[in-house]
Amino acid sequence: QVQPVESGGGSVQAGGSLKLSCVVSEYIFKGCGMGWYRQAPGKEGTERELVSRVRSDGITTYADSVKGRFTISQDNGKNSLYLQMNSLKTEDTAVYYCAVECDGVVKATYWGRGTQVTVSS
Repeated sequence: QVQPVESGGGSVQAGGSLKLSCVVSEYIFKGCGMGWYRQAPGKEGTERELVSRVRSDGITTYADSVKGRFTISQDNGKNSLYLQMNSLKTEDTAVYYCAVECDGVVKATYWGRGTQVTVSS
C-alpha cells in the first residue's frame, strides 16, 4: 500500500511562507503523478480542492487561487514532493493532503493523512 507522509505544516501570519513536504517510501508505479490538495475548515465531507499537481508526464498545474504564490517540485529519486507556499493568505488555511494519483496499469489514488496550515491575519 502506497502511503504518502506529509510534513511542514504550521501556523504563520498572512504574507509569510511555509514549505510542505511529502515522502512516499513505497515503490510508485509508472503512470502515477503526485499532487497537493486541501480542505478548508467547515468543508469536511466535501471534495478536496486541488492546489497543484505534477502529472506522470511532468506537466504541472496550479489552482488559479495559488498561481504565482505556490511552487510545486518533485524529487523523483526519493519519491518526494514539495510545495513552497509564499505570500500566504488567511483563505489558504486548510488541511493539506498529499496524493499519489495513478492512471496507468494501476488506477488508484493514495492519500496522506494531511498536515494543518493555519494563516492568521
